[in-house]
Amino acid sequence: MAQTTQRAPRTRQEALRELMRMKERHARGTGGGRLRAAIFGVNDGLVTNVSLVIGVAAAEPGRQVVILAGIAGLVAGAFSMAAGEFISMTVQREMFESQIALERRELEDDPQGERHEVAVIFRAKGLEPDEADRIADSVISRPDVALDLMAREELGLNPDDLGSPWGAAISSFVAFATGAAVPLLPYIFLGGNQAMLASLALAGVVMMTVGGITARLSQRSAAFGALRALAIGAVTTGVTYIVGRIVGVAVT
Repeated sequence: MAQTTQRAPRTRQEALRELMRMKERHARGTGGGRLRAAIFGVNDGLVTNVSLVIGVAAAEPGRQVVILAGIAGLVAGAFSMAAGEFISMTVQREMFESQIALERRELEDDPQGERHEVAVIFRAKGLEPDEADRIADSVISRPDVALDLMAREELGLNPDDLGSPWGAAISSFVAFATGAAVPLLPYIFLGGNQAMLASLALAGVVMMTVGGITARLSQRSAAFGALRALAIGAVTTGVTYIVGRIVGVAVT
């Protein structure tokens, strides 16, 4: 079969557009980092709150107390996740920006030294010395290109995607709250053992669904991922149920 021959982009804008299409294609193939983080956030909220709800319900304090505990767990957990993500992403972004700023100063203060580093990078990729030197001369004559290259190759950073603290915080809040709301839903309409069984059943279904999706994102068996998620959820929920029963009897 004949292979399709594609021409190289003629302008930088064409190259940038083509690069974005390449990144989007690969992101779809791997599920995308944001989708993966959102699914894990839903799973965290689900496992955390179903354990809390069932643990409290095991002490038989009444439907209203269970709902209050579940809402408190949802709100506290979602805000905790959001705050943690915001702080960690802010610190990480500031560190990355500081590293890039230092690299920019080095390009301004010692262009020859940085030119040598560019040549070393391309020699390490397998280019011949003369070819690596020619590319280094071309790159170092364009400070913006040189900075982008050094950030990616020397620092291991993507200057176009250093992470958004607010985006991470909001997505973590929403994902955790979504998962945490699942075991609470049956208690809005039911009470007693009916609500507990319905909560466990609904949480189990969602756990298996999320587990299957995360497994597929990692190119693994959906059935294995679903059963693994269900097993983990069953252990955590079972432990908290036993603790709830013991505490409830002791308090009573």
